[in-house]
Amino acid sequence: MQDSSQTWSRGAATPLSQDTAQLMEQVLYEVKRVVVGQDHFLERILVAILAQGHLLIEGVPGLAKTRTVSTLAEVLRGQFRRIQFTPDLLPADLVGTRVYNQKTSEFGTVLGPVFANLLLADEINRAPAKVQSALLEVMQERQVTIAGESHKVPLPFLVMATQNPIETEGTYPLPEAQVDRFMMKVLIGYPSEDEEVVIVQRVTGAPIQVRPVASTEQLTALQAQCRQGYVDPALVQYAVRLVSATRDPARYGLGELASLISFGASPRATISLIEGARALAFLRGRGYALPQDVIDLAADVLRHRLVLSYEALAEGQTADALILKILQTVRPPDRPLETHVQLSETTSA
Repeated sequence: MQDSSQTWSRGAATPLSQDTAQLMEQVLYEVKRVVVGQDHFLERILVAILAQGHLLIEGVPGLAKTRTVSTLAEVLRGQFRRIQFTPDLLPADLVGTRVYNQKTSEFGTVLGPVFANLLLADEINRAPAKVQSALLEVMQERQVTIAGESHKVPLPFLVMATQNPIETEGTYPLPEAQVDRFMMKVLIGYPSEDEEVVIVQRVTGAPIQVRPVASTEQLTALQAQCRQGYVDPALVQYAVRLVSATRDPARYGLGELASLISFGASPRATISLIEGARALAFLRGRGYALPQDVIDLAADVLRHRLVLSYEALAEGQTADALILKILQTVRPPDRPLETHVQLSETTSA
């Protein structure tokens, strides 16, 4: 295995510049001065920002979801907005509306809170279908339509929606079309005892002032640089096989999963796997993606896209358990950068 990794490195894309790596380290350092633990959550936020995706977050209240996002917005000099979704919320409360000005006798447009760089949609499943549809457009198109006129949201733009897993009374299930728009679904758990001690000390102590270390313009440049990362065709084929195994498990020797999955993941899941793996590789200081990047993101990208059957629910099966079985069966490519190595050797010859 060691020889293979050396082959990958020899033909791989050039590593990230020292300035880029230093900037990402500064961003993480500033956020972690305030937020204790939550390394997985913070990493997934940065992956979503670099890959220009959206996050669905599930966790009980009080786990620093809002604090993490607002702190990141301060560090990136971005606009942060938080919307508390309630059953009486209207689409106009989200995207904006037309208001009549008595002084000028004209209608003017008042833009809603979605016009921000980082938008936290708190308890999104408490909003009715009309509000969720309004959010669907801005997530996909990066724009809203008010009175027939389109308005672009500022870039970069990231929606992070939260769900409370322990309280379902008065909630509206998210439509499958909207759930599929989220690049990843991240599960947030309780901190360890040691982390909780530090949390209490920081919250009850003197306030910590974070300093901005990057701008939205720099972040946009990082997004463009991230998209230049190399993804070998073998890795794309691996992502396709993983997603295809959720639709037709028997084809990959997983016939026992066929009765447990009613509907598999869409092609958008494959795209998210590749985009996310490239962004994760970028965070890890590489200009090329490896199978481990795809494997690390597989559960976050696929768990909300699998529709389990009644049989699976009756047996207590979870999407994560089924994804793990797929990962154990569908093997990654042995030489994920072989195509790039061959092209490099041909060019040098």
